[in-house]
Amino acid sequence: MSALIARLRDILQLRFTPIFGAMTPSALNTISPTHPLRRLARVLGYAGLRLVGNVFRPIRNPENLHGAVWLYVVSANNYDALHFIKHARPDAVLLAGQGKNIGRYGGVVNRLSLRRKLLYYWQYPLALVGLQRVVGRPALRFFDLVFYAIGYYEVYRRALRHYRPRAVVFSNDHNDDTRALLLACQTENIPTAYVQHASVSTNFPPLGFNLSLLEGQDALDKYRQCGPVAGRTALVGMPKADAYLARRNTAPAVQRVGLACNIHDPLPALLDTLAYLNQEFPDLVFTLRPHPSDARDYAPLRQQLPALQWSDARQQNVFDFLLAQDALVAADTSTHLEAVLLNVASLYYRFGTNALSDDYYGYAAHGLVPRADSLPALAALLHPLCQHKPADLYRRAAYYNATLGTPDEGHSQELALRVLGEWLG
Repeated sequence: MSALIARLRDILQLRFTPIFGAMTPSALNTISPTHPLRRLARVLGYAGLRLVGNVFRPIRNPENLHGAVWLYVVSANNYDALHFIKHARPDAVLLAGQGKNIGRYGGVVNRLSLRRKLLYYWQYPLALVGLQRVVGRPALRFFDLVFYAIGYYEVYRRALRHYRPRAVVFSNDHNDDTRALLLACQTENIPTAYVQHASVSTNFPPLGFNLSLLEGQDALDKYRQCGPVAGRTALVGMPKADAYLARRNTAPAVQRVGLACNIHDPLPALLDTLAYLNQEFPDLVFTLRPHPSDARDYAPLRQQLPALQWSDARQQNVFDFLLAQDALVAADTSTHLEAVLLNVASLYYRFGTNALSDDYYGYAAHGLVPRADSLPALAALLHPLCQHKPADLYRRAAYYNATLGTPDEGHSQELALRVLGEWLG
């Protein structure tokens, strides 16, 4: 039983960190409702729709998973980060867990059956008691997240024994199902690789893959703070950005401003910011892009700001969004890095007040983006850019993207495929 508790503690690592528990109530409520009865309702819904429902949904994959290189994805962003491997290697298949929401790519990925997950829920009471002894109150506060995590490891071990993939490539290292598959691979001696899909933080689990393809020195430095780095690492830049680096923004002045937000950004603060900027800069065009997982009701904001343009992150690639902007205003999101790589003037402004997430990725501290701590300060940063936007802003990203300014710039996919091929070979 101690092995079960240790395993679940690893799988749910990020959920038991102080920064996760300190999220704003509105943000946390979308992941794990504040009221216990609502959490219980979600658990019952998950049990009925997912656990029991999966039993009656047969899996018919279009591709053969036996002996293949698995590209395991848990989101559309993961898909975007790994699909270049699929295009280059005939032995690679993209797949996700049964019922996992992969956004616009949900219908084109293979699925791993979770029908047997139901068989392992006898562990739940023991797991909850054991985790409470280890992590204390968070185990009970997040009893719903513990419930969801049960059975992934066992089901994935069974799948690995059945299909015997050549290797499993990940682009996420902290979701519960991802952690479970990684641990299952380690137990079954299946080689694992990791392709970074977004900026990382020091709250992430230690790197536990046989090969980790990181974007730059920033990621490696942060992972070293997370704990021992296992396996081999290589700095390959940002493969998903290759096709866009030659199309960097050359506008001499800012005319179009994008705002990126996620569930951590309170809607009232977003509205105040947009209203202020619209009044201060009446000649600029503003576009709001909520994160694809942000399901909040934006109808009131649309009504109050009818001139505001919108980007649907479920349909539009983040780089396509950024190519239509000259500047970006955002809080804690890796979109800052993607903007700077395209020479879009990016400004760090916090809509929320959570002290633990202040400059979460360290972008302001390392000089990637300037910081504004008030709306007048934000306007003071934006006004000069409306007169002149430098043409070399992208050079600030060298610490985050190892190929910037090298012969491999714009060829990160080729570099990553070469390293991956040598490792597999």
